[in-house]
Amino acid sequence: MITELEKKFGSRVFNDEVMKERLPEEAYNSLVLTIKKGLPLNIELAQTVAGAMKQWAIEQGATHFTHWFQPMNNATAGKFDAFLNPTFDGKPMLEFSGKELVKGEPDASSFPSGGLRVTFEARGYTVWDPNTPAFVKDNSLYIPTAFCSYNGEALDHKTPLVRSNAAVSKQALRVLRCLGDNETTRVIPTVGAEQEYFLVDREDYENRLDLKICGRTLFGAKTVKGQEMGDHYCGRIRLRISEFMHKLDSELWQMGVASKTKHNEAAPAQHELAPLYAEANKACDHNQIIMETMRIEAKKLGLACLLHEKPFNGVNGSGKHNNWSLNSDMGKSLFSSGKHPEHNLKFLTFLCAVIIAVDKYQDLIRFSAASAGNDCRLGGHEAPPSIISIYLGEDLTSILNSIANHTEQNAFHSRKLLDDIAVLPTLNSDTSDRNRTSPFAYTGNKFEFRMVGSSASVAVSTYIMNTACADALEYIANRLEYARSIEEGVMDLVAYTVKNHGRIIFNGNNYSEEWQAEAQRRGLCIMRSTVDAAKAMADPKNIELFEKYGVLNRTECISRYEICLENYVKTINIEADTMLEMASRQILPACIKYAGDVAASAANLAGVNAPCKALDRITKELSARIDEITNCTIVLSKKVNNLADIELWSEKAEWCRDEIIPAMNELRKACDSIEPMIDKKDWPMPTYTEILHRI
Repeated sequence: MITELEKKFGSRVFNDEVMKERLPEEAYNSLVLTIKKGLPLNIELAQTVAGAMKQWAIEQGATHFTHWFQPMNNATAGKFDAFLNPTFDGKPMLEFSGKELVKGEPDASSFPSGGLRVTFEARGYTVWDPNTPAFVKDNSLYIPTAFCSYNGEALDHKTPLVRSNAAVSKQALRVLRCLGDNETTRVIPTVGAEQEYFLVDREDYENRLDLKICGRTLFGAKTVKGQEMGDHYCGRIRLRISEFMHKLDSELWQMGVASKTKHNEAAPAQHELAPLYAEANKACDHNQIIMETMRIEAKKLGLACLLHEKPFNGVNGSGKHNNWSLNSDMGKSLFSSGKHPEHNLKFLTFLCAVIIAVDKYQDLIRFSAASAGNDCRLGGHEAPPSIISIYLGEDLTSILNSIANHTEQNAFHSRKLLDDIAVLPTLNSDTSDRNRTSPFAYTGNKFEFRMVGSSASVAVSTYIMNTACADALEYIANRLEYARSIEEGVMDLVAYTVKNHGRIIFNGNNYSEEWQAEAQRRGLCIMRSTVDAAKAMADPKNIELFEKYGVLNRTECISRYEICLENYVKTINIEADTMLEMASRQILPACIKYAGDVAASAANLAGVNAPCKALDRITKELSARIDEITNCTIVLSKKVNNLADIELWSEKAEWCRDEIIPAMNELRKACDSIEPMIDKKDWPMPTYTEILHRI
């Protein structure tokens, strides 16, 4: 018996089941071959698919269609055209051609391009991606597409992702052939993107200019209760939040997004959604759907969803954990260690590939998590530091070292836990512990990259990891193809990896000060800010990597370097301007008025009794802090004005990091220090305590 949930899941997706039902058999088989083997798509097939897709979408209530794409601003875009196309005599006709399915033409100069497009060179193209299914939302048919310029440069995150999927598959197949696997025909990168977010009351959100404009609070004294008690994490889900999560799941399931796990996160008002893993291209589309749907469903319920990496100081920020893996088209994970990882040649080989890739291209992997928002979160003892390392666990590390050093191996044996309690079922330990401080941790049959920011596109970290791994796999294939025996070749590979790339493995506490010093001693990349990390995309060795595997050309790499810095500068500039407006037009007037009321009260008391020393002291302290806020505002305003005189984005970014952000921090410190002194009814905006605990 099919349940209502099973009927609901994917009901608004033009998926394989729908295509098989609605397309002629020959057209269906051709489309499947196009998707699985990357064969060219002819216009006749597109016309057939368009007709079936239009009819299905109209039955779902769609009146419009859009080419849905992912420009380099971590959001999605699309313009909407109606199926309606009246005839010459005014009669209605519903049309959707193969040409409309395959190609669209948005204005490319209006999206971040790093100089690839300017206003007088505006033409861009969107191209249907048949690898990820179309879906219906808000009475419109959404068609996932790639986005490129008139000259063919990639202007999105999807295009390099698709290219990188092919690159890593090609090199992985070479390695598998060396290992005796002649059955696998395609290796598929998979992703499961855990999404953290905050939910706050809509009224509080509307009354905070910083939340509305910047997505985070730029002012706010410490809440009286944060996450000290550890009672929010995985705790009781409040009724309003539960209703939101229920409606969110319902919407996502209909669009084929397998949202699996929901729970409260560590900070008050913070939560997490984790989907089942999917093919990387589809998973990255799904994550964009998740973020958009979260915002929409929250607003319907009088809530606001915050996806910024650090909405509130003093409590944990939000990340997006990219659970990345490589699977064969037979459905087997190439990172599954099995019961005896020390004898599992396939596992050891692909494990070495990841170690080599992460060590060799740690700067690129750090870049994939770079943004102004994530700078507020990384290294704050709530997220991994801005130093890339891999956690394998002591057992796996010991196995690698034993092989490399030709010493006796302590084979891994799963430990039985709580076996002294007879009533409990048998519990066996995993091959490794879980290190929540590590940025790149092995977690059984995948790697969890924990540095990605909550608002970022997960596609960037995925295509970078794919490309880096393709490079490592090509190196390994070249070694194994000339090895005297595969077992000997793999053992030599492990020894090489430990000797030349073992520095990237760290199983300790990444939050500790000792690790900072140790990482520097090992020669690891330490990039504390986006300004430093952005340089990775312009590094000649990284440009060579992307060009070698056809993922990005030099122009596309440089454009992403420029966009990263431009986004950083614009974000800081907007935040600084918002701070100045809030300080000048909200906080200072409120503080001056309150200080005047206190001074008047002191004068009235002095007229009746002896002067009140407490009120005099409070008045003087208020006046001193008002002066401090005024001075900080003047300093920040000058720093912001100086930004306009700097031409290069790299120099602008350095000015923001070294001059504007410190001035912003001083202004915040001054305002936050006076907030507890002001009567609640006179403070011009909701406080942290109200926002975080009002839900």
